[in-house]
Amino acid sequence: MKFLCDQMLGTLAKWMRIYGFDTFYANRETDDKELIDICSKENRILITRDKTLIHRARRENVETIEIKTTDINDQIRKVISDREIDSRKVLSRCILCNTSVDEIKKDKVEGKIPKKVYDNNEKFWYCKKCNKIYWKGSHFENMIDKINEIKKSIAAS
Repeated sequence: MKFLCDQMLGTLAKWMRIYGFDTFYANRETDDKELIDICSKENRILITRDKTLIHRARRENVETIEIKTTDINDQIRKVISDREIDSRKVLSRCILCNTSVDEIKKDKVEGKIPKKVYDNNEKFWYCKKCNKIYWKGSHFENMIDKINEIKKSIAAS
């Protein structure tokens, strides 16, 4: 399942990538017609707060999800509430460029990350497209906590 978030939903696009969903994030230069074309060609679900864009996309038979809130937790719940989350895919994509990340040997990241991070971690992941290196730091635990919190709130509703 692939998504496209328009430029109003950058934080949501990042969280969709954290969940492991292939999520295109549109820049400001991408007009509505281009967004609809990308969704059609790549079989993506359009996520937007723009009512005009929603109507245009639906006329073109593009599946849409309308976001009505600015609260990121509510946005995430709206998108994932009836979708299967594959726990093996969580944190499998670069949150910056959407590319799949690959595990990289520890010795390959030495000198490319802070020494303390290198000394305190054994596993690392690498994005070949933007050269970002990931590891399970405190930010990882915070993301997992948020994922679990949202999962519980969906189950309770």
